[in-house]
Amino acid sequence: MKVLVTGAAGFIGSHTCHRLLDRGDEVTGLDNLNPYYDPSLKQARLDRLTAKPKFRFAKLDLADRAGMDALFTSGRFDRVVHLAAQAGVRYAVENPHSYVDSNLVGTLHVLEGCRHNKVQHLVYASTSSVYGSNSKMPFSEHDGVDHPLSLYAATKKANELMAHSYSHLFAVPTTGLRFFTVYGPWGRPDMALFKFTKAMLADEPIEVFNFGKHRRDFTYVDDIVEGVVRALDRPAAPDASYRTDAPDAATSNAPWRIYNIGCSRPVDLTVYIETLEQCLGKTARKKMLPLQPGDVPDTYADVTALGKDIGYAPKVTVQEGVKRFVEWYRDYYRV
Repeated sequence: MKVLVTGAAGFIGSHTCHRLLDRGDEVTGLDNLNPYYDPSLKQARLDRLTAKPKFRFAKLDLADRAGMDALFTSGRFDRVVHLAAQAGVRYAVENPHSYVDSNLVGTLHVLEGCRHNKVQHLVYASTSSVYGSNSKMPFSEHDGVDHPLSLYAATKKANELMAHSYSHLFAVPTTGLRFFTVYGPWGRPDMALFKFTKAMLADEPIEVFNFGKHRRDFTYVDDIVEGVVRALDRPAAPDASYRTDAPDAATSNAPWRIYNIGCSRPVDLTVYIETLEQCLGKTARKKMLPLQPGDVPDTYADVTALGKDIGYAPKVTVQEGVKRFVEWYRDYYRV
């Protein structure tokens, strides 16, 4: 297939490109290489991709309407994996406009590209953050998510609604995947595992929010990518059992689906840190801090639906996943 992957120089995007290329697909990777975090890391991910013969790179901003129109027209993509976004819960407090430009305007341009160019299936990234103030565990796609705690979460919920409107009006098959705390090699420097590792190797204290009382459904990147690709291969279809008098928040009579994609084994943040200490052979000095604006205390994914529909079954434990990340970090940064 010809596949467009947005956010190709990003963490999950680069891994997804490798997976698609390895099975023989032609991949066009889009990224604007913005400086939200170290652009050299993004470039290093990209360099590994551009060495492969079936990969083409398009340096382009999602908010560039004319550029996106031209890319879709010339690309003639069969399917699209939309992973590009302005990420980060806390950064939304400082720079809200970037979330509107990338996550709302940018996603509209992706949807328009799919609509006008007969794309067979759009798979896009949502987030566990949409569950907001929900406290019922595990989080289920069938529950309402109308109380986001951050602008980032609000834009991702808006993406789900925007996708539904295009599925309903134009029969564009769309599948939204709510990612749960993804980690692993080539990860993002603004995520906890990367920040903890960097600080501990420099003999600096680590910042532990909510006084360490978080529980997170940490999900290894290879498991995430396997789910993304399996979902891409199964275009969303209308739910024959959908009832308009008792609507299901995860399905529709349009070709639209929402799934959780996580490990479904939440881990205490303190255990996560202990695992990292074992892998590094160092004890962390902890700076305990309160819950940050926009953060939620716990996440826990119910992945029953994704397992039933596409055979999703996460395999990598936190112990193994953290070990692999530390090995990559030491090698990449020569520590």
